[in-house]
Amino acid sequence: MKPMQRAVKSLFRPSLMTSLLIIKPSSLGDIVHGLQVATSLKNQREDLKISWIVRDLFEPLVRICEVIDRTYVFHRSEGIRGFFKLMREVRQTRFDYVFDMQGLLRTGLMTWQARAVRKVGRSDAREGSTFFYQQKTPLPPTGEQSHALDILLQFCPVLDAKPELRGELRFREASDLNLSFVEGRRGQKPILVFPDSRRAEKRWNGFRQLTDLLLRDGTGRKVIWAGNNQVSYRDNAPEGQFVNLTGNTSLVSLAAIIRRAEWVICNDSGPLHLAAALGVKTFGIFGPTDPRLFGPYPLNRPTNHVVQAPVGDLRLLTAKDVYARFARLDAVSRGQTPPGSATPWPRRPWP
Repeated sequence: MKPMQRAVKSLFRPSLMTSLLIIKPSSLGDIVHGLQVATSLKNQREDLKISWIVRDLFEPLVRICEVIDRTYVFHRSEGIRGFFKLMREVRQTRFDYVFDMQGLLRTGLMTWQARAVRKVGRSDAREGSTFFYQQKTPLPPTGEQSHALDILLQFCPVLDAKPELRGELRFREASDLNLSFVEGRRGQKPILVFPDSRRAEKRWNGFRQLTDLLLRDGTGRKVIWAGNNQVSYRDNAPEGQFVNLTGNTSLVSLAAIIRRAEWVICNDSGPLHLAAALGVKTFGIFGPTDPRLFGPYPLNRPTNHVVQAPVGDLRLLTAKDVYARFARLDAVSRGQTPPGSATPWPRRPWP
């Protein structure tokens, strides 16, 4: 292309962009899945400009995602007043498409209030939100037994894109972000543990005992606890081998910390899905939720692993059992013989 042609194309490019508003206010894991879909869309449609309605709690992560051009912040604590304040800001722009990826009454109302040529939502949306859509995305061939991310990928064909992941999820890092404490001895990557979960029934209580075993595994790897809620470990943790960041983990630094880890071990929670999206080795601990529907994606990737409690009750899952399974997977990933057996533990606990 000649210089004059490039200059003319650049001059008129803004008018040729396709504008998309994604509505996905929460939660962290769902937002990560939505960001993966947005990344795929932008890798398949270079003309796409993506805006996002997100809760203030999760806005920092969406804002630093490289494929998101603008965020609209939803302050749920401000009630109806905050809702209309948000929508006044959103209505200043007329979008080509609105995608309601949440599928609840509140987000249906947001879809209704937004100005757009085409308003699209999920066919499995609830609380009457489908009333506000002009088009509904179909479920995957496996129906309601599909993984949560596969359901969101069905928005892609609306923009003539394939319903598959394309491109790598990337986040901008702050120039002043200092994560030198993450690195262990001899440059070893740490094991990153998220011991908390927003929902009590998904919270395993064996992380202290599991951490004891990890710190004594002979590798010398650093174990780092992270999360937004403070969780105590022990006062006599080995100096230089354990760091507790719980209660002091920001969303701005979350992706950067996960990228620097060798393993991420956690409950069924947002950090698990973020780690899987970033290609970090994951070990998810599941209770009542089905890993086939809500586990790290894709389930057949060699770096994604889960263990599920007997009959879905996390109280029946011991730290020794979890550690034994993790140690087998860790040994295989390092090209070593699994302890106690030459046969690695299967990555998924179901047939």
